[in-house]
Amino acid sequence: MPEPRPVTEIRTVACIGAGVIGAGWAAYFLARGLRVRAWDPAPDAGEKLRRVVDAAWPALTELGLAEGADRDALSVHPTAAEAVAGADFVQESAPEDLELKRALLSELADAAVAAGPDVVVASSTSGFPMTDMATTAAEPGRLVVGHPFNPPYLIPLVEVVGGEKTEAWAASRAADFYRHIGKSVIEMERELPGFIANRLQEAIWREALHMVAAGEATPEEIDRSITDGPGLRWPVHGPCLTFHLAGGQGGMAHMLDHFGPSLKAPWTRLEAPELTPQLRDDMVAGAEVSAGGRPMAELVAERDRAVIAVRRAVAAARGTAR
Repeated sequence: MPEPRPVTEIRTVACIGAGVIGAGWAAYFLARGLRVRAWDPAPDAGEKLRRVVDAAWPALTELGLAEGADRDALSVHPTAAEAVAGADFVQESAPEDLELKRALLSELADAAVAAGPDVVVASSTSGFPMTDMATTAAEPGRLVVGHPFNPPYLIPLVEVVGGEKTEAWAASRAADFYRHIGKSVIEMERELPGFIANRLQEAIWREALHMVAAGEATPEEIDRSITDGPGLRWPVHGPCLTFHLAGGQGGMAHMLDHFGPSLKAPWTRLEAPELTPQLRDDMVAGAEVSAGGRPMAELVAERDRAVIAVRRAVAAARGTAR
């Protein structure tokens, strides 16, 4: 193919799927001064999408809008193909249904070819490898995973990885584009079910469910054990560097040599517990206790303010831009 255009020339993004993730992506793209062409099969998708964008805009304004950022630079189209037709980049955020993803990505790949020779289709899938999703696509070379963390307008991480038939230029272009618009990008060298961040998050989630099911801890205690414990260290150094510091002057070597045998201790229950009706009810009741009767909008606003404050505090401690 011809040399791709610089990612600085990507001015319009098609957001396919306007649920929580897709709408969050749309808000972020708009805040970075891009135009957004959206499609979702729900009849009220446009109305819901604009509500999410409006709700996210104060946080995005607090973080700093790009020149030309306009939440009204958003259009909703009757078909996915029409949304892609005027786009320079495509972000797919459909539900996590493998057959649905296969059919939709096949359609989007064809539409991307028609839109331009360097238009990449990135999937927000939270767990499916692109090799599995691209099996029916006639043009799989431009299909790549661009996995964000919720909410995409606030959390900077994006994990990028191609499938067996993804062309190298497509994965590189997606990664370069995300970096250009301010994301923190991990370019994975190989496909991994669940990617990196979700694998780690799910391990904690499984342990939490086991403890609640066994009556060993409540959801509120589990949340506080993270927010008032290791969660305070992880935004700065992450779990590996945190354990390196725990080893004192001996660092990670001392940590592994000293505490390595305890890894065999029967603490963990990594296999998922059975989601019984009782466990479900206990988790729902526990979440309601933690929420304290506050509406979802208030909780979202609280989260957004706190994440912005954490990001700024960490950036200031490192002496870097926020």
